[in-house]
Amino acid sequence: MVTQLKGKHFLTTDDWTKQELDTVFETAFDLKRKFALGESTRYLQDKTLFMMFFEQSTRTRNSMEAGMTQLGGHAHDLTPDKMQLSHGESAKDTAIILSRMGHGIASRNCFYGIGKDYLAEMAKYSTRPVMSLQDDVYHPFQGLADLMTIFEYFGRTPKGLKVTVSWAYADTHAKPLSVPQTQALLFPRYGIDLTIAHPKEFPLSDYIVEKAKKNAELGGGSLNFTNDMDEGIEGAHIVIPKNWGGFGNYGIQEYLDNEEEISMQMRTDLEKYHDWICDERRIKLADKNVKLMHALPADRNHEVTDAVIDNPDISIVYDEAENRLHTAKAIMALTM
Repeated sequence: MVTQLKGKHFLTTDDWTKQELDTVFETAFDLKRKFALGESTRYLQDKTLFMMFFEQSTRTRNSMEAGMTQLGGHAHDLTPDKMQLSHGESAKDTAIILSRMGHGIASRNCFYGIGKDYLAEMAKYSTRPVMSLQDDVYHPFQGLADLMTIFEYFGRTPKGLKVTVSWAYADTHAKPLSVPQTQALLFPRYGIDLTIAHPKEFPLSDYIVEKAKKNAELGGGSLNFTNDMDEGIEGAHIVIPKNWGGFGNYGIQEYLDNEEEISMQMRTDLEKYHDWICDERRIKLADKNVKLMHALPADRNHEVTDAVIDNPDISIVYDEAENRLHTAKAIMALTM
């Protein structure tokens, strides 16, 4: 067990060794047991976490804030309109000041070509741990909760487990690549055979795919791709239907220089794939004991039908959502 984690930033699971992540999971399981028993876990008494949200949030905001309360500390819920960010204050200045006033900084910034770099800039200048609550490339807290849930249902050594992450139709907004990219980087490190199904217009970023392939080689898992949703789901033990935008087709500067035109193209591409939905027909292609996961909020009856996501024999999305709390508490307790 690796326990020297105080002050370590949590921007992506890829910056953490497998041994460090194992410590996180052991801590999360212990915290979940104590939460169920009503045992006190005031490991961060009188400590302060600053949370900066550039976008809306349900599970992330509440898992962090409730987690800090249960750990004995306090979380400040900050948005740009409550800070000088709206007047142009730099990430550097924000990080230096907040790290002098509290014990941790957590931020969600999913703007494409901006979010990851903003968090990295804060981490460079903060003397306290900086945690990514999601950016345009990574969503590390979601990845931890996903893997913890897999451990609960399939054991701590899931080598050979077939998991399919499939693009699915949704029309609410152009969702970031961060969830599937985090899953691609993390799952194969634990021996999972991961299939990613997506239309050709909605790939992951090339550099993430290359890194994920290396992670799979080292971890004993595998990473495969298909442009056929049925093929991807066939025989899967876990199915994760999830929409994401077509950002992987474009370089960051290319996107920033042509944002309006590219956004229109992604909308046009999106409308070709209304039939990419996880429904009762498709879920029957998977293993007979298949489980459905989703980071939530699900775009119901677009990404996945009510009949599938509300089926108690299949869906484990609420266990997955609850585990956002326990994994968040584990990271905060270990780093702060």
